[in-house]
Amino acid sequence: MTVKNKWLYFKKHIYLKNGCIAVFFRIVLLCIVADDLYAQYQYPFQNPDLSEEERIDNLLSLMTLDEKVNCLSTDPSVPRLGVKGTMHVEGLHGLAMGGPSNWGRRNPAPTTIFPQAIGLAESWDRNVMQQVASVEGYEVRYMFQNEKYKRGGLVVRAPNADLGRDPRWGRTEECYGEDAWFNAQMVVSFIKGLQGNHPKYWLTASLMKHFLANSNENGRNNTSSDFSERLWREYYSYPFYRGVTEGGSRAYMAAYNSYNGIPCTVHPMLKNITVDEWGQNGIICTDGGAYRLLVSAHKYYPDLYHAAEGCLKAGINQFLDNYKEGVYGALANGYIRESDIDSALKGTFRVMIKLGLLDPPEMVPYNKIGVTDTIEPWLTEKHRKTALEVTRKTIVLLKNDKQLLPLNTRKISSIAVIGPLADSVLLDWYSGTPPYKVTPLDGIRNKVGKNAKVLFSVDNRFNKAVEIARESDVAVVVVGNHPTGNDDWEKCPVPSDGKEAVDRKVIILEQEELIKRVYEANPNTIVVLISSFPFAINWTKEHIPAIVHMTHCSQETGNALADVLFGDYNPAGRLVQTWPESEKQLKPMMDYDITHGRTYMYFKEKPLFEFGYGLSYSSFEYTGLRISNRTLTADGQISVSVDIKNTGNIAGDEVVQLYIRHLNSKIQRPDIELKGFERVNIKQGEVRTVEIPLKASDLAYWDENKHEFIVEKDKIMIMIGTSSRNIKFTEVIKIN
Repeated sequence: MTVKNKWLYFKKHIYLKNGCIAVFFRIVLLCIVADDLYAQYQYPFQNPDLSEEERIDNLLSLMTLDEKVNCLSTDPSVPRLGVKGTMHVEGLHGLAMGGPSNWGRRNPAPTTIFPQAIGLAESWDRNVMQQVASVEGYEVRYMFQNEKYKRGGLVVRAPNADLGRDPRWGRTEECYGEDAWFNAQMVVSFIKGLQGNHPKYWLTASLMKHFLANSNENGRNNTSSDFSERLWREYYSYPFYRGVTEGGSRAYMAAYNSYNGIPCTVHPMLKNITVDEWGQNGIICTDGGAYRLLVSAHKYYPDLYHAAEGCLKAGINQFLDNYKEGVYGALANGYIRESDIDSALKGTFRVMIKLGLLDPPEMVPYNKIGVTDTIEPWLTEKHRKTALEVTRKTIVLLKNDKQLLPLNTRKISSIAVIGPLADSVLLDWYSGTPPYKVTPLDGIRNKVGKNAKVLFSVDNRFNKAVEIARESDVAVVVVGNHPTGNDDWEKCPVPSDGKEAVDRKVIILEQEELIKRVYEANPNTIVVLISSFPFAINWTKEHIPAIVHMTHCSQETGNALADVLFGDYNPAGRLVQTWPESEKQLKPMMDYDITHGRTYMYFKEKPLFEFGYGLSYSSFEYTGLRISNRTLTADGQISVSVDIKNTGNIAGDEVVQLYIRHLNSKIQRPDIELKGFERVNIKQGEVRTVEIPLKASDLAYWDENKHEFIVEKDKIMIMIGTSSRNIKFTEVIKIN
């Protein structure tokens, strides 16, 4: 019987009328309870029957000042008291315990690696996001708890909830695209996958990054992202907001940049909004080195002592930096008190409790991972199969004239596979090391076997690419960016490349010259663009009959690509960014006001490919648009239904997209906004009814005078389509 149950038993079964006897028995009872507590737990903070806040208060009361300062790092362990905290790991598209950045340090280990984050988003599938994060979360626990490894951490720095407002951003690969509402859906799904569905404990803790408006690399250490309060609420913070309030994340990383002149690391928004309004009561950490940049780059404080004060009072409770000198200096000078550190550490220990690290091991179901299962999960058929299925779902068919795709192995005797990315699977800065890698060349060879001759050339030196293209039935040219470029942190080898710390100078594809030479030799040319961001491939779009887009890093890149090229999988990925025709269509990089013409919502010119675009080997017919109610109340919800028939020759997925437009709003609204989507599989000849909910709360705007979201009385146009520029049906309803 637990202490709590014993107490309830005595309260229920011992009824004492005499006051003296009651006092005596209460003293005896307290002694019994205290003795039992001491026998079972050395300290009250170890007792899971106590409230979370009682446990944390007790733990802090037992810690020395030095122990508290140590716990402001990303390792909140207190060995003297038997507290084993957990550190952070990277995990944008699989646990990173290796890769180009050597996240495993001296002992890198393989893990299941999926397509880059923006590629995952191109699946337009919430289940995919949750599935990937669940696999990753399991491997994180395994790595942390398995006797062979015993390393890593349970706080996962993912997802990246920033928005890809400009395709020149070097870290576009890390985000889920340009639409805040869509990104929020993906963010919430990924968080739920990482944290699991147990009512009390988390599988891992999801730490979102980078708060806020961090989408320029050049000058990120001291630049300011400037825009209105309304855009702050409706656009830049929205995925973070939903990540906290709906996804349940209780951790995030502050960004390097400033917002409206105040560094994000010490901005009042951390406490005033995310904590006080949203209920974010866990970890708020700096980015790597951001604390010292407050003095050296932003020049916001005169010294590190004041910078430490600013961080702690703003809400920071974990430093990814050398911070101790500054914290001790702030204490010595009276800028902060020990109570300020106590207040900060409460958030960290709340997360530790949710991870089960302060509870008896037998109480935490996730503690069995890596202990009772001795097969390394990244070697299992289940995780390999998941990687393949997910990668297939992320592939986007951009063009398919004359039905060149899918290829028929019975009609092809020779294939030329050409290009710098044809025989490689490139990893990015936040990738781990996969247990194996299947390149595009490997995948094609595996697919055709002995039925066709496969010729290969990495480039056109000595005219080899042209020669093998000329003598083959079809040519597959695999091109794209290099996600790390080279070993120089601040440079990329070509202007169109970008990465962390480096924004792209241009969005053209230098490798289009290779595509042109191959096409001249063989008009049956297929271009596979493996890229972290959009490219202005105008010539390729105009001339090449078939174009496929996918992103880097997946261990199953080649097999998934071959399945699509040869028709074993019908592609249904969709773009999550506007692909411009040229840089001329883009606004200045530091213009963060998207209403000036950024994203599909405000983009006035014709793009190369629009947001939501993607093709299929099937054709789909839309009929029977139905709306459950033509009046939407301010706190209500309606459903929008449409019938979709697969009129093609094979089964396939269709991504049904719901957009809206405000017709009589008193304020500036986007020209078009995504407010619903559903990816559905439809068999050949089958008709499926797709129902998408539309909430009035998703139509609200931020009133800068009242400082709250307002659902405006208005008429809105509901649009159902296959992309932001291919609308099939429209209907008008009222909001009352």
